[in-house]
Amino acid sequence: MKKIHLLIVDDHQMLIDGIKALLTDQSQFHIAAEATRGSEALSLLEKHPVDIVVTDINMPEMSGVELVKEIKAKNAGIKILALSMFGEKQTIKDMIDAGVSGYILKNTGKKELVDALSKIAAGGIFFSDEVTTEMMRAMTEPLVAEPLITQVNLTQREREILKLITKEYSNVRIADELFISERTVETHRKNIFRKTNTKSIVGLIKYAYENKLID
Repeated sequence: MKKIHLLIVDDHQMLIDGIKALLTDQSQFHIAAEATRGSEALSLLEKHPVDIVVTDINMPEMSGVELVKEIKAKNAGIKILALSMFGEKQTIKDMIDAGVSGYILKNTGKKELVDALSKIAAGGIFFSDEVTTEMMRAMTEPLVAEPLITQVNLTQREREILKLITKEYSNVRIADELFISERTVETHRKNIFRKTNTKSIVGLIKYAYENKLID
């Protein structure tokens, strides 16, 4: 089994130690490095190959949002799991926009942490129930200061594929579901991302809900 290499970032060493303890008997994960500051994390990433960064959001010197942006700018392939005490809608939005693949609360249990890391490592996304609820609330009640987004003109087939993408279906599964070729699915997928001007599944889901493209 290929090891999933992690970097844990939090300004409280106790929380880092807690995560390490939770993952002690999980042989698929390897703690490659740990850091208590964002700048330290960036330096460590230059020395250690990492698949997922687990990061706090509220940290001194460099916030989690700034750290995620820096990481994604230098290595877009690294996945990021946000860890926070709170699931405030603006913070969630900022982290999603920065490029995280998941967001869980610090009061999570071992099972949810392992599920989140495993799903993200496999290319999926993971948000705790509390965070998902807040995301849905934010999407149905957008901030007043934000301009309305112009809805794009998706074809019926693109809407069908969009719904399946938001359910995290793979291209192969979508092709089987709609009785079309995998290449056709990939073409539609590219068109959907281009038309919505989104670059990730998380961003696409957010856009789809805000613009009522899916139920």
